[in-house]
Amino acid sequence: MAKPKLKPTAGYALIQPVQIDKKTPSGIVLPDTHDEKSQKGEVIALGSPQVTDSGKVIKPEFKIGDTIIYKKWGGDEVKLGISGEEYIFVKFEDILAVMS
Repeated sequence: MAKPKLKPTAGYALIQPVQIDKKTPSGIVLPDTHDEKSQKGEVIALGSPQVTDSGKVIKPEFKIGDTIIYKKWGGDEVKLGISGEEYIFVKFEDILAVMS
């Protein structure tokens, strides 16, 4: 599947959420009504560093290709393409951790 050709604006990252398993580690299959949102995703694109009103430059502490954890209610969801692939635009400060 082709990655979208989008460049986020300053201070934002474009994230492709990782799908949550519909099965628990013990093998129980969760119903479709269990719509837990993922907080983990892959960084697809980065905007330029953000410059605050005071002139402070905020650079991301992650790079394209990193798997990250972001705030549960952070970001703005978008669906692109015919298949309706989901992506999220997340502010740099809403990224909580980089997975190693």
